[in-house]
Amino acid sequence: MVTLPLFPLNTVLFPGGHLPLQIFEVRYLDLVKRCIENGEAFGVVPLLEGSEVRVPGQQEKLSGAGTMARIISWDAPAAGLLKIHCIGTTRFRILSCEQQKNGLWLGEVVALNDDLDVPVPSEQQDVANALATLIRSLQKKQIPSERMQLAPPYRLDDAGWVANRWCELLRLDMTEKQRLLVQENPLVRLELIQDVLGANGLLDSSGAAR
Repeated sequence: MVTLPLFPLNTVLFPGGHLPLQIFEVRYLDLVKRCIENGEAFGVVPLLEGSEVRVPGQQEKLSGAGTMARIISWDAPAAGLLKIHCIGTTRFRILSCEQQKNGLWLGEVVALNDDLDVPVPSEQQDVANALATLIRSLQKKQIPSERMQLAPPYRLDDAGWVANRWCELLRLDMTEKQRLLVQENPLVRLELIQDVLGANGLLDSSGAAR
């Protein structure tokens, strides 16, 4: 169990996922500066109620799980503004959390096991093929990787990595994404994603995303 500063957002970060953020609130500027200086991580937690930007009198409700984020690059284009690029690392469950006077949340968290490196089974190869097709399509359009939400290395043979990228890309509600985040078996997560893609007509016999 560790104490972790928490960053509530209207998104779910998965391990291996890339997340660009613009930081301008004082509570998060101080947090990010400390993380940069000390090489520390912070926790990205889905926000169930409330606003990402602090509003007087408004209560924030956090999800019970999240993902640690490590800052891999940053820039300060103006006073009071930081642009950072993070990558998701370890998932965690929140045992308890408390909001400080400055608005920053601190949580007592316990880490979840990292996904095992499991090859994509032949039964779910269409899901990996569809992701590969999508990546090639975005590359042909010369869209920068940071705008694609898909950054190399592309581990298209790894079940957990493929499932996580689809979890980020698909328009699922927060509750469903949260359920996928805490699913500890990457093969089950991949199967669930396959069901979603198939139910929405996003797979064809060639494995390409429609």
